[in-house]
Amino acid sequence: MLPRFDRRKDLGVNSCLYQSRVAHARLAPSRHSFEYSVFYCLIDLDELQQLARNSRLFGVNRPALYSFNETDHLESSPGQLKTDVIRWLGKQDVSLPDDCRIRLLTLPRFMGYVFNPVSFYYCHDGNDNLICAVAEVGNTFGEKKLYLLPASDRTSQTAIARLPKEFYVSPFSDLDVEFEFELPAPDKSLTARVDDFANGEKVLVTSLSGQRRPLTTRDLLALTAVCPAVTAKVILLIHWQAFLLWFKGFRWFAKADRPESQTDVLNPHPSIARTRT
Repeated sequence: MLPRFDRRKDLGVNSCLYQSRVAHARLAPSRHSFEYSVFYCLIDLDELQQLARNSRLFGVNRPALYSFNETDHLESSPGQLKTDVIRWLGKQDVSLPDDCRIRLLTLPRFMGYVFNPVSFYYCHDGNDNLICAVAEVGNTFGEKKLYLLPASDRTSQTAIARLPKEFYVSPFSDLDVEFEFELPAPDKSLTARVDDFANGEKVLVTSLSGQRRPLTTRDLLALTAVCPAVTAKVILLIHWQAFLLWFKGFRWFAKADRPESQTDVLNPHPSIARTRT
């Protein structure tokens, strides 16, 4: 069952925070690893109105110190994100029941700024069984791509899939790579794994782990002290690690070289937009 919390304390009932660590380890052609602290929001898309009126510190579709904007996801608009997720799943031949719940794990905006390397939608039926998950991967060009991850079975509460990447994420990763996702539904703790495979061999390991905290003003302030300017920190670290990889002599792949291998991209960059139909 999805955990329930005291309404008098939490801004939401199922929505919460996760104080987390992200770790990356490149295994080939050379080794390079790092990790950093971050915190994520888990947003129950049925609680947006409740979250919007419960705190001046956390805004929904409005400016605040921290905010969640539906327009940051799935090319959606305010009030439409859950509907748009259900519509996209329907195009993938996945039908959600009328009493479904969708929870989105994502970085919040900080003072209006956000960058999400990846967000995860967890889709449950009315009995809280995980039906599927959707990974929404983003890049620094403002593009996004969605990946459907079926639940391994209705009792495991874990979505697993290995899928062709076909998306430009890093100039140091080729397009001929597969993503392997393993996403247990978040509970008291959070774990997620996204590994890259090239020619059947694992070349990059990415993991996310965290502990649940209530979505309260107090906890937001405490996490601000631990992870100040969280989204700005993420984008700065991405560029710093890119510089280190370049300095180490890792091979560079230009985005515009293979536009035909970048498929089903949302908000395509001009370098590949001309190939979209």
